[in-house]
This record gives sequence, structure tokens and C-alpha cells, in this order.
Amino acid sequence: MALPTSKYLAKNFVFLLFVISSVSTEADVACPDKDPELENWNPGHNEENHIEIRNGRKLLLSSSATVHSIHITDGGKLVIKDDVQPIILRTRHILIENDGELHIGSETCPYQSNVVIILYGRADDSSQPNPYFGQKYLGVSKGGTLEIHGKKKLSWTFLNKTLHPGGMEEGGYYFERSWGHRGVIVHVIDPKTGAVVHSDRFDTYRAKEESIRLAQYLGRVANGMILSVAVNDEGSRNLDDSARKAMTKLGSKHFLHLGFRHPWSFITIKGNPSSSVEDHIEYQGHKGSAAAKVFKLFKAENGEHFNVSSTSEWVQDVEWTEWFEKPDKARSKDMEKLSDFKAAHPDKICRQPIDIQAMTLDGANLTTEVFYKSGHDYRFLCHGKDQMGEGCRNYRVRFLCGRSVKPKLTVTIDTNVNSTVLNLVDDVSSWKPGDRLVVASTDYSMYQAEEFQVLPCRACRPTQVKVAGKATYLHIGEVIDGVDMRAEVGLLSRNVVVMGEMEGRCYEYSSKLCSFFDFDTFGGHIKIGLDFKATHIEGLELKYMGQQTMGHYPIHFHMAGDVDEKGGYNPPTYVKDVSIHHTFSRCVTVHGSNGLLVKDVVGYDALGHCFFTEDGPEERNTFDHCLGLLVKPSTLLPSDRDSRMCKLITEGAYPGYIPKPRQDCSAVSTFWIANPHNNLINCAAAGSEETGFWFVLHHVPTGPSAGMYSPGYSEHMPMGKFSNNRAHSNYRAGMIIDNGVKTTPASAKDKRPILTLISGRYSPHKDADPLKPREPAIIERFIAYKNQDHGAWLRGGDVWLDNCQFADNGIGLTLASGGTFPHDDGSKQEIKNSLFVGESGNLGTETIDNEIWGPGGLDHRGRTLPIGPDFPIRGIQFYDGPINVQNCTFRKFAALDGRHTSALAFRLNNAWQSCPNNNVTDIHFEDVPITSRVFFGEPGPWFNDLDMDGDKTSVFHDVDGSVSEYPGSYLIKEDNWLIKHPDCIDVPDWRGSICSGHFAQIYIQAYKPANLKMKIIKNDYHNHPLYLEGALSKSTHYQQYQPVITLRKGYTIHWDKTAPEELAIWLINFNKNDWIQVGFCYPKGTTFSILSDIHNRLFKKTYKTGTFYRTSQMEKLEHRYPSKGYYYWDEDTGLLFLKLKAQNEKEKFAFCSVKGCERIRIKAVIPKTAGISDCEAMAYPKYIETPIVEVPMPKKLSSAQLKTKDHLLEVKIETYKKQYFHLKDDFAYIEVDGVRFFLTDEGIQLVVIDGHHGKVVDRVTFKNSILQGIPAQIENYVNNIKDHSIVLVTSKGRFISRGPWTKVLEKLGAGDGFRLKEKMAFVGFKGSFRPVWVKLVTNENSAKIYQALPIPVVKKMKL
Repeated sequence: MALPTSKYLAKNFVFLLFVISSVSTEADVACPDKDPELENWNPGHNEENHIEIRNGRKLLLSSSATVHSIHITDGGKLVIKDDVQPIILRTRHILIENDGELHIGSETCPYQSNVVIILYGRADDSSQPNPYFGQKYLGVSKGGTLEIHGKKKLSWTFLNKTLHPGGMEEGGYYFERSWGHRGVIVHVIDPKTGAVVHSDRFDTYRAKEESIRLAQYLGRVANGMILSVAVNDEGSRNLDDSARKAMTKLGSKHFLHLGFRHPWSFITIKGNPSSSVEDHIEYQGHKGSAAAKVFKLFKAENGEHFNVSSTSEWVQDVEWTEWFEKPDKARSKDMEKLSDFKAAHPDKICRQPIDIQAMTLDGANLTTEVFYKSGHDYRFLCHGKDQMGEGCRNYRVRFLCGRSVKPKLTVTIDTNVNSTVLNLVDDVSSWKPGDRLVVASTDYSMYQAEEFQVLPCRACRPTQVKVAGKATYLHIGEVIDGVDMRAEVGLLSRNVVVMGEMEGRCYEYSSKLCSFFDFDTFGGHIKIGLDFKATHIEGLELKYMGQQTMGHYPIHFHMAGDVDEKGGYNPPTYVKDVSIHHTFSRCVTVHGSNGLLVKDVVGYDALGHCFFTEDGPEERNTFDHCLGLLVKPSTLLPSDRDSRMCKLITEGAYPGYIPKPRQDCSAVSTFWIANPHNNLINCAAAGSEETGFWFVLHHVPTGPSAGMYSPGYSEHMPMGKFSNNRAHSNYRAGMIIDNGVKTTPASAKDKRPILTLISGRYSPHKDADPLKPREPAIIERFIAYKNQDHGAWLRGGDVWLDNCQFADNGIGLTLASGGTFPHDDGSKQEIKNSLFVGESGNLGTETIDNEIWGPGGLDHRGRTLPIGPDFPIRGIQFYDGPINVQNCTFRKFAALDGRHTSALAFRLNNAWQSCPNNNVTDIHFEDVPITSRVFFGEPGPWFNDLDMDGDKTSVFHDVDGSVSEYPGSYLIKEDNWLIKHPDCIDVPDWRGSICSGHFAQIYIQAYKPANLKMKIIKNDYHNHPLYLEGALSKSTHYQQYQPVITLRKGYTIHWDKTAPEELAIWLINFNKNDWIQVGFCYPKGTTFSILSDIHNRLFKKTYKTGTFYRTSQMEKLEHRYPSKGYYYWDEDTGLLFLKLKAQNEKEKFAFCSVKGCERIRIKAVIPKTAGISDCEAMAYPKYIETPIVEVPMPKKLSSAQLKTKDHLLEVKIETYKKQYFHLKDDFAYIEVDGVRFFLTDEGIQLVVIDGHHGKVVDRVTFKNSILQGIPAQIENYVNNIKDHSIVLVTSKGRFISRGPWTKVLEKLGAGDGFRLKEKMAFVGFKGSFRPVWVKLVTNENSAKIYQALPIPVVKKMKL
């Protein structure tokens, strides 16, 4: 092979130099600070220096500076030099306009050094605010360019391993025990690795043998091993000398004198008594906590340190009382007395409070000084605003009270001393020592978010980072029960910083500001206006930004129009990889701007809506992979404010306005979306004072955007992409689609200020045109967990969810249509292919900050709870409808005795309609007792009297029987006799019944008067009327009653006062030719004018379709024609009869027909002296009908078709007399899952069923002769029935209904004081508890019980 010549080498060397030079030149062009036309600029430090960069001048700032202000205009350019020492630029403001440019790095050449721009100044100083930008701003106006490009760093990721309190990680050890683990507990630890090699417990309270075993165990431990020894609960009672001496030999000085329940902890190195550390304290009884704590630092073989700690303690849980105002009779002259409060509030304040907090009535915190008297009955003084030295003025107070103590032993081995290793999902090698991170809460309280600083870590993998300190709270880093609950971990630090310079405390620059905040809130802000030339922001940190004044936010695109290619911006405008934290007004505001990309932005610890679209016209903006957490109330808008702010800030309201905070305000959200046509992808709302994602509706645009679209446009606008988002640790909800904002100023008619929350209805259609086809809003892969109230509350037309996850929410999901009517008739809400978890394995952290901690779940373990200890946790909550639930899984919903947890339930205290077209199909239950599948409610806590109209008419359709085991059945409230029939099967655990039938609704609107109580009776159950109050407030000009009814039945309707002069009866969910017959009660002498019409709600048009004429023949009511009908006036009973029959077809989910809502309108001329219009006494028995089952009950699914082992057992007991002309006979039978056992002789029959498996184990008959003559025979039989057995009993003939034998019914749960009649049916239980379904029915002529019982029968654990 020939070698290259020297000429060849020289030629190629020149070429190589040319290539290197070309690459260098291209890099210099990409880096703005390499521009050769730049001149160095070092202005020094002078707060009076007004800088003008104009007329094409290009400056390179290479050192720190302080100036008054910087104005870049007329082709001027300012570039921040890279590769230098950190630069700090202090200025009151920077204004960029008219071809002016500010550059910090570029997209292809990110800035690598550190630069901080500090915006300084007070709101009340002498500087003149810019009329457009205000003060302390970085502003981009017409023709301005802002390019900020910091280092490329990962914005945020997720924990990939759970972070426990104390930071225990790999190689660490955590051990905790309480009740049930009494005695001396020993851990043997290898000093080379810090690993626990053995542990054991010695119950030296129970037996002396355990004391001997302890001494022997300690003797066998090898010298040099580390020993951690401690007492949990009690260990002294049978502690003998051998154990005491063995421990003394190890170095203990206190074990010899260990007493009853003394906390004691000890750590030593075996064979080296001088290495011992020990703590011991006497038991304090129920007075309070007592702890013995020790720790010792060791060095492992690899040179790393590890810390062993042990705590033996008696822990007293504590809780704050409610706030109390000063008692009326209390005097302040000689300080405030605790006894005065106890007298005013008996049983609400503990004998010896641990702490006390006081504040003024307007919310200012006070310092309390406590003076003890007799050791416990103490007094206190208040120090603070407007207080005197003798007592407290205008104040309220609360007390910290202790509960009973409990033992607790904790042993930890920490291999990361004063540090923690976080295991993360993504490569975080871009995070460097000194960077600050925030780890989101994974519990109900957003305040469990924690900040950490990154430390050097040579041993860390790319997906690990070491941080200083330990976690205080549990932060989940895994998928639990199928739900991704991994905590978000966000980067707060960037090498390019824009920040506000702050004062040390709050000062008033806006009304009442310091009543709400005790810190300065006048930060800096960045504002980009219309016709800017270019703006691209990435790699930026913003802190102490935003102001409590309108229009001044950390990043604010203000009325900028289209900022993407549509507006001529190429590349499109973006805000990426930005960390915004500790802000005083929002995070990113998009106002009158479209097409903005907001990506990989972290917003943390912000006041007011964090990611905020403002007036309604904002469209096509994309929020991609954004994280918001710790979002707190703000004073700016009503929706930003909390209850206290709402009450105190009434600017813009009409005189006499009385705020209703939970209706008018209280909506601060992490993502506030004022127009649905925006995209939210991969975002996380990880903690807000109210809501994670809130889609709110502007009927018309407001503020500077007024007139930008026609009324109602945004309410019909299709939703942009909403995919792969998550919300947790929010108070009100993870997500809401509902409400609008008031778009008119306050007036005498409506005193609320503008932008107050009002009602709003969302109904998406193509091109936002309600006359065009519906376009469903699709919500995909949404995760909502640990939200205190709702996972999601979604109201609208077609809103469909797919592949979503809900866990540990007070209420997982409520889908709502429109209250009285669906706003978009024919639409539906739907959820499919989704998972609901009631109480997951994420137990939370028990701390003094947790308001609610208690038992829960199938294992009854302690956990944080969403709202209250007895709050009825629910997966899906039915409200109005129609909704469709398909292929959803419910996991870990388990009711307790005292907490009505259920997978499916109904809205609490519901006054509105309940739609029979609410369908569920293909439902799966996992770790959900069959008793907890459904709950219809019962009077008591949270449900109140269960007496509102919607409470009484609850219903849903179990299409395939996957809930009830009866395909095609309807689940109804157990006492709703309007839709019950003789074959319905009661499910007492659900407080419901399984029925069949064809159902619809009638809406009855009553005018003149509008404040009546209505009674409706179905003729075949005339003894069971349904009373309705009406859905509307009493101040409206009409009232509306909304019963669900069985079709093809007769009804009568009555009133508690004189009948209304006008009625409008709407046929709701009637298909063509569906009908009911109704008799309306009116006073004698009333005359009528009756017509039919159709009301088109979309076009708000009504047209008459027919007239009703009086007939003297009831049969003629059948002759109903489209334009003609008849009414029958039975003046003797006072009933006006009409046959209400639908004339037109309707769509599947529509309430009304394709032509509109069919109505019958009655105008009555009523005599002035008329009394109460209640015709029940006259109507019955004349119009009684025999109960008939129009739609047979569906066949129960076979055991092979069931998806779970637990199931319902169908039991039917019936006994009755039957007569054929002059012949009489008695029939009686017991039926179990279709197998019928007849009773042939007079007496009683018992059928015994195994309560574990639901199998019939015995059947026996006791004739009358036995009942009367040998009652011990039945008593012995019942005594010998195995516990946990279901016992069914029925009678036949004239059985012996009195006597000693009846005592057996008491043993089976019948209770005391019953009196048997001729016929009896009884469902009883032999066991240690009384199930809710135990029932005795006894009457003269018949007795009947149809029930579905849960198998296995399980006792609910107590709350």
C-alpha cells in the first residue's frame, strides 16, 4: 500500500481548516452574543440612569448593572453575553418596541451562564406607571422581539418509587408497630452494611418465660453487632432479673428500673457498653404523649454513614375544635376564661386543651398568652390588632384537644443521612447540584407539596437525584390499584431568571390587600402585546412575579391575536421549559390571543388561576405537559377569591349585594379555560384551593374582547384535544365543566358584580352552530385522585369520557345534563372503559395537619379521608341524565357501619329530575362487597331527611344485569310506588328495589299559585302516595314537579291547597303512542279550557296542535287524535281525567319528540271560595286498579354468568287466602333462587340457608299442635341452627300466633314487641349481628316478602 504524498497531506489539512472555520462561523451566527456588530456595554450601577437603545445601536451586556429603566426601540438591540461570570441586571422596567430586540441565547444556542433580571420598585413610589404596562415589567409592544433561551433541562417528571416520610430508600429500613405488638422488641443490625439480620418480639408482660428467652437471645448475639432494643406498649410486668441483668451488661442504666408502660429505647454495639445510647420516661397515663428517643450514627464498610434511630412512645392524637366567638356573658376585665366557653358550648371543649388559637372577627391572627389556674382551668390574653391588656376584643377562638393515647414503636435505619435519593421516571441528568425541586402532594392536601435542593451524587443513576433533607409526607411513586398516582417532581431552578424585588412585608397598594396577605405581592411581570415581532421564551425561571392588580402577571399575552402561522409568526410563538414559582398573580395568562404553545411549564405556589385564558375568545392555544400545583386564592376576580375575600371585596357590586361565596366565587383553578376550543395534553393539576381543570363559559366575551364573537358561541364550541391529563389534591374537584361568568355590570335587577360565577350550559356542535350536528367533547385518559369533593363534575350536552381513572375522591364522577331539562335535548353524557377505586392503598400521612383521619377500606386501616369520617364515598353519582356507563370497573368500595360507601349512588339532596334513561352496562366489581354496589340513601348525616323530589325518584337501567344480576331491570328507590309492581325485589342493603317496566316522566308546571305541594298516586298502589315539593325555588312564578312514572297506568294528582289555575303537563321520555291516564283534583264548579301544543326549545317557538273537549263517558278518553282529544270531569270526586298520549317519535336519548316537547295546557276557572284540592278520599276505592305486572321480571343470571363470587340470593315468601266462589283455601310457600317449597299443613315452615354460600341446608315444618303443645321442640331446633344462617319462615292457615314459641323469632332478629296476626312472612338471621334485611311482615289476609340477600352475609366493620 502506497503512503500519501506530502502534497496530498497539505491539501487536505487546508480543507480541514476550512471546514472547522465554517462550523465555527455557523455556531457564532446561531449564538446572538457572537454577533461582530455588537459593542460591549457596561453601564455600572445608577438607579437614575434611563437607558435608550435605539437607532440601530447593538449592545452586549457583559457585567452586572443597575439602571432606572431600559427602552429598546427603533432597531436597537440588547444581547446578554454568555460564558461570563453571573450577570445581575436591576431595572425598574424593560420596554421593547418598534424593531427593538432583547436576546438571551437562541433556540440553537441556549444561554449557558447565569443571568438574573431583577425588576424593582414599589407600587407607591414616585415612578410614573406606563399606561399600558404599568410598573416593574418586561414589556413587548408593537414590532418588539423577545428571545430568551436558557439551558435545556427536563421540566418535570414523576417519582418512580414511593417516597416515605423520613425518606427511607433502598438500603434503608422502617419498622412501626402499635397495639397488638406488646413487649420488648429487638433488632440485630450488621455494622458492615446497616442491614437488619434478625428481629424478634418478647412479650415480657404476658409470661416470665419470655423474659428468660430474651436473656438467652441477647446472649447469642455476636460481639460487634448493633442492637436496637425498645419497649412497645408494656413490657415490665413479667420482666425477671435474668433479662434486666443481661440488658445492664449491654450498657443499659434504666432497664433495671423499667416500670409499667414506660417508654424506653436503647441502641448499643454488643461487647462495647460504652457505645450505648438510651432514653427512658415514665408513662403519663391519659394526660398526654410521652416518648423515649435515641439515635446513633455508624460508618459502614464502604465508608458511607448510616443512622439507626428508635422511638418508644405513647402518642396522643389531637384535633382542633370549631371556632367559637366570645360568649355573651363573658367579661374581658380579668382576662378570658376557659370556663366561660365550656359553659356556653357544653361537651364541645376538652377539659385540658393543649393549645389555643385566636383571631379577630375580620380574620387577623392574634397571639395568645395563657395563664394557668389550678393546673387546668386557665385564662388567656390576646395580643395584636386593636387588643387591650385586660382580655380579648372582637375575636373568635379554637382549642387543640387530645384524644386517648396509643402506643407506638418506630425503628429506622437511614442510609442517606440528612439526604434522600429520589427515583424518577425520566433521565434527570440535566438537574445539577444547587437546583431546587418540588415534589407534589399525593394526598388530599395540596400543602403536602415539598421543596428540595439537589446535592452531588456520584453513585446516582441518570434517573436518580440526591436531595437535601427528608420528606415530611408520603409521596406515592407507583401505580396503586390500577391508578397512576406517581407524584410529579418539578424543576424550579433555571440559569436565566426574571424576578421581582420584594419588600419584607405587605403594604396596601390595593384595597384591603393586607387583610388577606402578610407579604409583599407587588412583583414583576412580563407582558406581550398586539403586533409584536417575535417572542420565544424557554429555559426561564420566574419568581416573585405578578401583582394583585388586573393585567400584571408573570407571563401575559394581551390581546395579541393569532400568534402562530395563522398570524404570520414563523416559527410560531411559544413558552417552553419555564419554571414559575412563588408568584403573586397567576402563572401564564392568555388574553385575546390564539395559537400559543405553552409547553413543559411548571407553575408552583401561585395566587389566582395559574394557567389562565381570560375573556372567552382565546382559541387554538395548546397547553402541553404543563404542571401546576399549590394554587391559592387571589383578590382579582370573583372566581379567584375564597369565601372570606368574596364577603369583604364587593367593588363592582350594586348596593345591597350579599355575597354567596360558594356560588359567586370560590373557583380558583390550576387551569381556567374560558373557551373549550383549546388543547390540554399531558398536563397535571396537582393541587388547587378549589379545582384542577375548570372549563367555564362566557356567553359573550368581556373586557377588551367584547364583541369578538356572537352570544352563545363559546357555549357551543367543540372542545379541543383533552388527553392524558391528571388532577389530584384539589379541594372542590379535579375537573369541572360547568358554569358561566356574569358578563353584565351589576344592576338593581342583578346586584352581583361582573364576572361572578353564574349558571352555564355546554353543548358542543359543529362550527359552534346548535343547528348543525353535535360534536362530542372527548375526554381521554384522564386521572383524578385524592380530590376532596369530586374527581370530576361535568355538565353539558355530549361529554364523553374514555379510558379514565378515578380513585380516593369523595365522589368520583358526576355527569349532569341541565337540571330541569337537558340543555341540548338528544345529547347524553357517557363514560366507558374506565376505572373507579373507592379507597386505594394510598393511605396518606397521619399528621396534625390532616383534618380527617379514620378507618376505611376492606382492611379497616387508618387513612386520610376526603370530607368527613362518615361521608358516603361514591364512585359514580347519578344526578339528572341521561347518561351511559359502559365497561367500567369499580374496585375497593366497601361500606362501614356508619359510612355508606358505594360504587354507584345518587346526588345528595337532589331536587331535580332523575331520568329512567340512565343506562349502565358491562360493569365489573373487584373487592366491592355486593352490599356496597349501590346505595339509594337513608335519612341521616349527609342525606338529611332524604325528602327532596330527586331523592324520591332515583332510578337507573341495568341493561345487562351486571349490577343487579337481572338483565334489563331498573334499580329504583325501595319506596317509590309510582314505578313499583308486585314482582319487584327489594334489596335492603341498597335501600332499593329491582324492578321491570316501561318508564317515562311527566313535568307538571303549576301557575297561580306556584307554591303548592303535590301528591301523586298510582291507582294500583293507592295507599302509597308520593309527595313532591317542586324543583324550583318558592320565589319563581311557577313550580315544576318531575315524577318518574310507569307507562300505561292510571294516576291521580292532588294539592295541599287550592289547585293551580294553570297547568302545563310535559310528556318527557315518551315514545310515540306511550300513554298514561291522569285524574287532576279540582274544586266542584271549576270549568276548563284544555289544549295541546308543541314547544321547540331550540327555536323557542310554540305552536298549538289540538283542543280537548268535555265528554260524559270515561271510555271516550281513548279517542285521542293529533288535533282533538277529550277530557272527563267527574265532579262528584273532583277529578278531571285526561289520557296523556305521545303523538310523535323521539330520538333515543331525547326527552322530547323530534318536533319538540309535547304538552297539554289546562286553564281552570276555580270558584273563589274553593278549599284544599285533595280528592284522595273520594277517588278511592272508586278508581282503584289491580296491580298488574306489564313487563315480566327478567330472569336472574345463572351462577356461571356471574363475574364475582359474592352474589344476590333471591328469596320469596308468600302466604295468603284464596277464594273460589264459596270455597276457601290457604296458600303458603318459600322460594329460594327459583326453588319453591310449599307448606301443606297449618302451622309454620322454616327454611335454613348457609349464610356463607347461599345453599339451602334444611327445611322443617312445625304444625300447630307442636307450636301449642311442645314449643320447646322449635326452640331446640333454632338453638341448634349453625351461626351465620339465614332463616326464612312462613305460616299457613290459622296458625298458633301466640305463645312461647314466638320467642325464637326474637333470637332470629325480629326484635321485641311484635304481635303476630293470621299471616306471617319472616326473613331472619342466626348470628352475632342483625343484618339490615331482617324483616317481619304480618297481616290478617296475606303476607309477602320478596328480597335479594347478599351472599356471603358479612358484618360491616364499625366506623
